[in-house]
Amino acid sequence: MKFSLIICTYQRPEAMITLLDSVLQQTVYPNEIIVVDGSLDTATEIVLAEKNYKNLHYYLVSKENRGLTKQRNFGILKIAKESEVVCFLDDDTILEPSYFESLIGTYQLKANALGVGGYITNEVKWQTTPIANGYCLDGYCRKESARFKLRKILGLMDDTLPGFMPIFSHGRSIGHLPPSNKIYPVEFFMGGVASYKTTIFEKIQFSTYFEGYGLYEDMDFCLRVAKLGNLYVNTAAQLEHHHHEAGRPNKYNYGKMVVRNGWYVWRVKYPKPTLKAKLLFHFNVIVLLKLRFINSMTGSHKKEAFTEALGRLVGWFSLFLNRPM
Repeated sequence: MKFSLIICTYQRPEAMITLLDSVLQQTVYPNEIIVVDGSLDTATEIVLAEKNYKNLHYYLVSKENRGLTKQRNFGILKIAKESEVVCFLDDDTILEPSYFESLIGTYQLKANALGVGGYITNEVKWQTTPIANGYCLDGYCRKESARFKLRKILGLMDDTLPGFMPIFSHGRSIGHLPPSNKIYPVEFFMGGVASYKTTIFEKIQFSTYFEGYGLYEDMDFCLRVAKLGNLYVNTAAQLEHHHHEAGRPNKYNYGKMVVRNGWYVWRVKYPKPTLKAKLLFHFNVIVLLKLRFINSMTGSHKKEAFTEALGRLVGWFSLFLNRPM
């Protein structure tokens, strides 16, 4: 299958080179690489000009096209007409050599797939032996975080599988899928390790509600695609994510986005939730922001935890005064 790779970047020239060097090592190479740069300088353009990456097309966008979802929509307009799949990667990822081979191969194995997500290997430690009070799936176990343990005790969790949103949101992320090399059906995956059939972009685009950093923009898009067809995560399509700090929002703004954008994507999936679902959503918000306030007194990053908790609190109050639309 012919496929395109879109990389949206912002102020990260070194990370971009590291990623593209890993793309060079791929057993299956993209038919085109489109770099959409929202940087305020030309540092990324300069370092790319010093390299010779095959099939690479570079675009430095102006203010009206700056921001993750806007840059992705811009990149989609630039892909070749014959491209069958478009892949998206965060600029701070590093690929295993068989990443694209496994990812694109999923579309042959799952003919009904509209989208396939990759699998991040360096964020969670899994083991094949049981862990007391851990989370286990398909013979693999990981430690359960304090927030999930507390939510279980309080009855604020259900048995919804990772990659699916419970009726009250606040489900398990893709990070709760084990490194089993299996292909899992899902209804969302992470936008920085994503791919989609190009035909879906004739029907929908990335929402410009998500400005700048765009937290949960990936879930919003996936949930809308899932209404049209099937999505999967192939845990054999592996890469690392190194969370480069450049270009990220401060913790206060991040906290606000967690709550407000979380509410927004919940209503994308469930536009008319029940009263019980509404109460469970808000109880989860309250518990999680209280945990961050506790972290601000007991954790190792007290200032960051406090400012994030404050952002979550302001974001939660704003839902009653100015809900996202």
